[in-house]
Amino acid sequence: MLAGRTPPRAAKVALAAILLTLSALQVAPDAARAAPSASEAIEPVRIDKSRIDAALKAMVDSGRAVGVSALVWQDGQERYFGTAGMADRERGRPMGRDTLVQIFSMTKPITGVALMQLWEQGKFGLDDPLSRYLPEFADVKVVDGAGGLRAPTRPILIRDVMRHTAGFSYGMRDTAADAAFKAADPLNLTNDLSEFGHRLAGVPLMYDPGERWSYSAAVDVQALLVERLTGQPFETYVKAHILDPLGMKETSWTQPERAFARLAATYNKAPDGRLARQDDVETRRLNFDPTRRLTMGGAGLVASIDDYARFSRMLLGGGTLDHVRILSPSTVRLMATDQLDPRVTDRWWLPGKGTVGFGLDFAVRGGPPASTDENRGAVGEFFWDGRESTLFWVDPVNRLTAVFFVQTFPFDGTLHRDLRAAVYRPAYRGPGGDGSTAPSK
Repeated sequence: MLAGRTPPRAAKVALAAILLTLSALQVAPDAARAAPSASEAIEPVRIDKSRIDAALKAMVDSGRAVGVSALVWQDGQERYFGTAGMADRERGRPMGRDTLVQIFSMTKPITGVALMQLWEQGKFGLDDPLSRYLPEFADVKVVDGAGGLRAPTRPILIRDVMRHTAGFSYGMRDTAADAAFKAADPLNLTNDLSEFGHRLAGVPLMYDPGERWSYSAAVDVQALLVERLTGQPFETYVKAHILDPLGMKETSWTQPERAFARLAATYNKAPDGRLARQDDVETRRLNFDPTRRLTMGGAGLVASIDDYARFSRMLLGGGTLDHVRILSPSTVRLMATDQLDPRVTDRWWLPGKGTVGFGLDFAVRGGPPASTDENRGAVGEFFWDGRESTLFWVDPVNRLTAVFFVQTFPFDGTLHRDLRAAVYRPAYRGPGGDGSTAPSK
């Protein structure tokens, strides 16, 4: 760290920013649905405004959220926008279309798009060793079974960094590597990306590269890689090559003070189950604190719902929106293709998100919902979410993309379950995937 230990509150922000989905496995027992008929499952998706309105209202009425909003585009048109509840309950400010939200790990796909722009330019190969461009990672070690350190069986590849198979920690488990991660404190907000990289490179890997899927600080490594390959600060590059071209005028890591009045408050679930408003001092640290030096690739953006929908619509459009090309269609398809080898069977909590694999910075649905309480969706969709229960997904089969904003912590997967059921209808399963014997069932 540059100067002393992280204050406890700052440490909470830095680590909580990447804790987005450990609660994804928590789906209420009453989520069970009736099994769909084949005829119902193959019907096209038609957006039912009243059904989504009711779902949003129920989220607030049940006490799971203070305020929510959702935006759905299909076939090139806005099919739904709605809100329920308050952006700031204590100040009497309702959730609105102009509400700004801290999207935490929904930052990650934007970072991945930035890096893949450079891949399209031939600046690196996905199977290049990471250390070719970030030499501080040339001598990383792995924790062995006896608690010692050894060399990894192969180098970390850039593909590993984009699919969470590098072996990095996030300081979230009770292992020697996690303890070292916490001691090194690479995500201290007073570090810049270069300091982050040097600190992380000194933390031993949890496992050999390519062996397991484990959510980690890998996307922050992607941000550092963008800086090294371009010679520009990461935030500057993303603004010039993604945010400004897409017209995402209100999305950034560094926000002007005037934007705070439109920022949704964070609500933390108290021991009694009630949602308690987070103190403004804590909320300000990521985006409104001039002493912050770290621009994380894995978290940190503030956005409006329309801004983020422009990003998701670009992905739905194969990399182009309103005649502005951000990526080529083939690159988007590559990112939205499962990159996990079948031998990668240890996937931590990823299976809690459904019948999914993982592409390049997206989860990718590989089969229809396998149970009645699994999130509704279509094979081929790709998506990600955020620490405070935000969500977006892109569904090429139904030519649809949706964005969901909320500020509830810990992550509440039941909100996603209910929104998806409202968008698709509760019994929807969509087309079959790999290994399906009956595509519509």
